[in-house]
Amino acid sequence: MAYDVYGMGNALLDIEFKVTPDLLEQLGIDKGVMTLIEADRQQQLINDLKGYMGKKSGGGSAANTMFAISQFGGKGFYSCKVANDEMGDSYVQDLINAGIDTNLQNQERDSGITGQCLVFVTPDADRTMNTHLGISAQFSEKELNENAIALSEYLYIEGYLVTDPTSKAAAIKGREIAQNAGKKVALSLSDLNMAKYFKEGFLEMIGDGIDLIFSNESEALTMAETDDLAKACDYLKTLSKGFVITRGPKGALVYDGSSLIEVEPKPVKAVDTVGAGDMFAGAFLYGLTHGMSHAHAGKLASAASARLVTSYGPRLEPQEAKEVLAEVKA
Repeated sequence: MAYDVYGMGNALLDIEFKVTPDLLEQLGIDKGVMTLIEADRQQQLINDLKGYMGKKSGGGSAANTMFAISQFGGKGFYSCKVANDEMGDSYVQDLINAGIDTNLQNQERDSGITGQCLVFVTPDADRTMNTHLGISAQFSEKELNENAIALSEYLYIEGYLVTDPTSKAAAIKGREIAQNAGKKVALSLSDLNMAKYFKEGFLEMIGDGIDLIFSNESEALTMAETDDLAKACDYLKTLSKGFVITRGPKGALVYDGSSLIEVEPKPVKAVDTVGAGDMFAGAFLYGLTHGMSHAHAGKLASAASARLVTSYGPRLEPQEAKEVLAEVKA
């Protein structure tokens, strides 16, 4: 197998800001969710928040997952769309430096603006995002590499692709290619707003069923239209052979196709939960593609996301990822 995981998602330059909930309210930003915004609104926010600006990094949900897989020692391919601009150049270089193959290596990039995501971190470690997709909104079937999908053990689809008909069609096409080639398909629900407003789109992306769904508790309950976690689990079983429901400080639930496994939380002091779900997915997929059971992969994913939330930013340092892996293996 050439690749453990083939990921597809929105490529975004993440810009992090440390702010208070009061400031978010003052700026008219909905706390705790991802909101799509226009370019002029984004520029206005960047200007207003110059003094709060933290680090910039090549991101996007599925990209963070692919970086995690690579840091643990897995091999990945990532399909996305960036513009022929400076941010796009730096994004491509980031992927190459991490050893992640991408459609961008052999594809001429269109002119436009590479997408940006403003990430607001509040003292309660919550994350709020305002995203202008830029050229990422034009992500389509053209960005897919059929051969690389067929050479991967898993296809991993970022749920944010559900918001646009073209990117949703690309996700459906990707699933069909993978399933026709006998490969496994995983999907992340990505965000509460996605589950709330795009349920029908998700059902189209899932089709007759997939192999693995990643969700947090609120997304699972919203998708299942219930406030009962047991009912949400039953509902996810109708969509997928397996699933993961992350529950923050309560750990996670993993369904392996026959039994529901409780993954113990690793108690830590969280300062920033940006990328925690992406890290969980990356570590879990690394585990499954490297001979671990669902329970063992859940343990690795729990440890990795616990380590991630103790510092700012959506990624671990490569050395930290190796330490977490060594601890869990021991």
